[in-house]
Amino acid sequence: MKKTEEKQISLPLFGIPRLLPFIKKYHRKIIFMVSLGIISGGMDALSPLFNRYALDHFVAGGTLEGLGGFIALYVGLLVLYMIDNFITTYTCGQVEMSVDRDLRNAAFTRLQELSFSYFNQNNVGYIHARVMSDTGKIGVLVAWRLMDTIWHGAYLVFVLVMMFILNWKLALLVVILLPLVVLLVSFFQKRLVEWNRRIREINSLITSEYNEGITGAKAIKTLVIEDRIGSDFHKESDNMRRAGVKAVHYSALFTAAVTMMSSFALAIVLWKGGLLTAEGVMQIGTLSVFLTYAISMMEPIQQLVVTVSELISVQVNIERLTRLLETESDVKDTPEVIEKYGDIFDPKRENWEELKGDVEFKDVSFRYPDGDEYVLEHFNLKVPHGANVAIVGETGAGKSTLVSLLCRFYEPTQGQVLIDGRDARDRSQLWLHSHLGYVLQTPWLFSGSVRDNLRYGRPDATDDEIWKALSLVSADRIVKRMEKGLDSLVGEGGDMLSTGEKQLLSFARALLADPALLVLDEATASIDTVTEKAIQEAIVTVTKGRTAFVIAHRLSTITGSDVILMVHDGKVIEQGSHKELMEKRGAYYRLFTRQYEDLVLKGETGQDR
Repeated sequence: MKKTEEKQISLPLFGIPRLLPFIKKYHRKIIFMVSLGIISGGMDALSPLFNRYALDHFVAGGTLEGLGGFIALYVGLLVLYMIDNFITTYTCGQVEMSVDRDLRNAAFTRLQELSFSYFNQNNVGYIHARVMSDTGKIGVLVAWRLMDTIWHGAYLVFVLVMMFILNWKLALLVVILLPLVVLLVSFFQKRLVEWNRRIREINSLITSEYNEGITGAKAIKTLVIEDRIGSDFHKESDNMRRAGVKAVHYSALFTAAVTMMSSFALAIVLWKGGLLTAEGVMQIGTLSVFLTYAISMMEPIQQLVVTVSELISVQVNIERLTRLLETESDVKDTPEVIEKYGDIFDPKRENWEELKGDVEFKDVSFRYPDGDEYVLEHFNLKVPHGANVAIVGETGAGKSTLVSLLCRFYEPTQGQVLIDGRDARDRSQLWLHSHLGYVLQTPWLFSGSVRDNLRYGRPDATDDEIWKALSLVSADRIVKRMEKGLDSLVGEGGDMLSTGEKQLLSFARALLADPALLVLDEATASIDTVTEKAIQEAIVTVTKGRTAFVIAHRLSTITGSDVILMVHDGKVIEQGSHKELMEKRGAYYRLFTRQYEDLVLKGETGQDR
């Protein structure tokens, strides 16, 4: 399992500056939301003044004069408060959902732009958490946590102002405690960040293992390793529990310490305020306001502490998501190419040239981005339009490297890959991929119908064209057996079909696109020998007029190729036609002979050498 190391960084203002591009477009709603929060905090701070007036005027004064106006004003304030709360809640919800959507779309878009190396170095759980979990937490931060901070902060400011207006000496005694709260925040921040970062890392591992436990269910059961898989999962769950308990431990200490500071403020008001009231310096109504403020300050302070803790926690989500958004692809078009040809989301097809199919590897050397050794060195090969090139070799010899470079899944470390005489980097990736038909060794179908899956090859294809592509690879018989024909669902990943059936549909999908370049990456490895013969006949037909690269496991499928490349340890050690290589009696001869003898023993061939 691949693990991703988290870079330890510290973000100012809880990482908010990195989110500004996604926040700016909603700045009017956010400013409106902030304004409502300030107004709401002010109205909450003014409420105790009504109690002060009632105590001093109606109770201590012993009169009901002006009671009607007092009640009307108080009810009016409550109505305004309710309207403010409704509008604030609605606006916060809009901002949360909008920012969450934009971040998720941006993350998914960036994933489409990244090269294969990113997915080789990062596991599924890590990527899934970035797109789904992190974006949701950030959306809540921008809307609700921001609103909570504004409301509680505004309330405290208004309360402190009112306390200084009413009695600045008593207010000063309360304010002295606030620096202690700031010191507590500074003390606990680092520890909370560290443990919440650890929780997120473990959560990514758990998500990945959970995904493997589902997608690999068949392999797990046939290998009888349920206990090992369960043990690994439980181990990570226990690690997450320990990390979570440790984070809660610091958070609880943090909250308790601040609550204690708030209780000291209440004690000071009761002590000093009581003395001032007894001396006649302060009215009973003013003491009531101070007591209400001292008590009510506890909740905002505690909520601010909780909010700060969550902001610290979400800081980890922000740094991980922004790291994804800032990741540059190893394979990318230059600004000049994008200007002329467009990109994958905004192609300028009117400027696209026709792809003929001449391919040349010119002094190409390559090593993987995360590797230290070259897997291909100073390789040269000219492939004319319409030629059929087969690439063979033992497992892990480096066969897929050549076609990966041809398809620009990776860029050459040195040298050039020329398409129709021009460096492939001189034109856009989408231009090349739109002229490319690729059939993978492990077939993959998308959830949906047979028709939907084949039209990924060409969206405007008619049913007649789909049936023609199916018949070319003998897949029409499969679809005809299905209850709803082209409208039949294939299931998630095509799991309602056998591996061979999925491969045949994948083959038909590639052919439907009518590509100038055709790549078959061990495409017949998952097909039985009877179906393979039908595929071989179809390959002869469909490769006419187009350049084909065939990575072959079964050498019997490529004996008619124009050029056969024998690859060993990332190097092409032999090159020629089947007849020429057999006459050399080298590595290809030994591999072919051994495989042929194995097939004879299995009774799977009747061919003569």
